[in-house]
Amino acid sequence: MTLLTEMVLLPMKRRDLKEIMAIERVVFPEPWSTNIFTSELALRRGRSYVVAKVGKTVAGYRGLMFTDDEAHVTTLAVAEEFQRQGVATTLMLDAMRTALAHGKAQVSLEVAASNERAQALYRTFGFAPVGVRKGYYPLTGEDAFVMWAYEIDRPEYAERLATIQARLAARP
Repeated sequence: MTLLTEMVLLPMKRRDLKEIMAIERVVFPEPWSTNIFTSELALRRGRSYVVAKVGKTVAGYRGLMFTDDEAHVTTLAVAEEFQRQGVATTLMLDAMRTALAHGKAQVSLEVAASNERAQALYRTFGFAPVGVRKGYYPLTGEDAFVMWAYEIDRPEYAERLATIQARLAARP
């Protein structure tokens, strides 16, 4: 069995927040607070938050916010011990499929300018930079790239997702 066959995606619950906060503090220089997550979870309408679990352990999580015809990735993180094992790709596949299920044709996100690994993942999913938010992260003063994936409701994008899924399934 591989990690990906053992992993399940479940709706994020308040009881997951202790593990999520531990991941936040390691992965992000400016972690969200428990209050932010609690507020997001309280807004059931217009939001989708999912955890990836291996057994009872939270390996990663992602968040989506829905507006008119778009979805916005609010957060995506993977615990250090589970990085580079397909968890983030699985979470992004789920995010894009969830956006499609909600009738969204485009998805946006912000990513730290220095986070090249995340940017590479997002490019795999068809995201391209469209702008820069100068000093987006107040603590570090770092810029964020604004990235968008357009026309995710087209057959070509469905093929992209199928290819990503096939590559993930073929991992040793």
